[in-house]
Amino acid sequence: MTTSVAVVGAAALVTGCTGNTPEASSGSGGGNNAASSNDETGETVVIGFSAPAADHGWMAQITAAAQAEADRYEDVELRVAEGTNDVSAQISQVETFINDGVDAIVLLPFDGAAMTPIALEAMQAGIPVINVDREFSDPNAARVTVLGDNYGMGISAGQYVCSQLGDQPDAVVAEVAGIDSLPLTQDRSQGFADALAECGLDVDNRVAAEFTVESGEEVTANLLQAAPQIDAIWNHDDDQGIGVLAAITNAGRDEFFMVGGAGSANAMRSIQAGDSVLQATVIYPASQAADGVRLARLLAQDKGLSDLTDVEVPRQITLSAPVVTADNVDQYIDAAFES
Repeated sequence: MTTSVAVVGAAALVTGCTGNTPEASSGSGGGNNAASSNDETGETVVIGFSAPAADHGWMAQITAAAQAEADRYEDVELRVAEGTNDVSAQISQVETFINDGVDAIVLLPFDGAAMTPIALEAMQAGIPVINVDREFSDPNAARVTVLGDNYGMGISAGQYVCSQLGDQPDAVVAEVAGIDSLPLTQDRSQGFADALAECGLDVDNRVAAEFTVESGEEVTANLLQAAPQIDAIWNHDDDQGIGVLAAITNAGRDEFFMVGGAGSANAMRSIQAGDSVLQATVIYPASQAADGVRLARLLAQDKGLSDLTDVEVPRQITLSAPVVTADNVDQYIDAAFES
């Protein structure tokens, strides 16, 4: 039987901490600040960590947050492999972890399917693998999977747009997606379309970028030329959103509002200031690997999540995708990543 839990951050279930305390630095929002016995120092565990290259702000924060989480514990030794977008190199990193006999592996794969066989090898060697963000093609390749909610991001963005434009059936909605070949982009777009349909809207103009500033600016410039009137834009990613906003500024357009994605600090500061068309952003937590490190520690020490009655860590944890606006930005900005 598979246990699945949906939470804002796995750290919230491990210690009961989600407030602005050191124990909760990887979480978001407010909550009960009581710690559990799980935080007591136990047998030292060695955790291997591998992720793609930190070529944009969200990925950089993933690795930084994982290291920061490990540093909180005297009984955790985190071995961080150099970030790489080379699948062969990442496979070699995991092979090294297996040969070294680490106690657990936290793995954000560059390509989930390509990394599945080596993750299975680790699991067969008795090393629990915590799969972060990009899923393996075989569920047996991971003991725990920690995911952001890509479909939920689209739902949240669409529901927000509906809340603003639901009484305007002829409103023009545009979308600046990420890399179209990725399942995560497809999930975000599907969620957005499904949410818009609930209030009688749809996507009238859509372009796809590559999660980079340059691509965001280029495709948005093309979008704005093709669409003389827009009421709302959803941009999937705040890193590429820097370019999206640059294109909007260069075109002198401000008749619409924009919703971002992922939840960068840059975007949140702009939302706070009210100095651009950016009105909201949807969180895609950069705390996933930090949650993975904490879960890896629990698994290696034969512990469970203290706020659950189950004695073991769940098989899957899906993080939520809240909308951040000027009304609640103060709850999220301290944990946001820099684009």
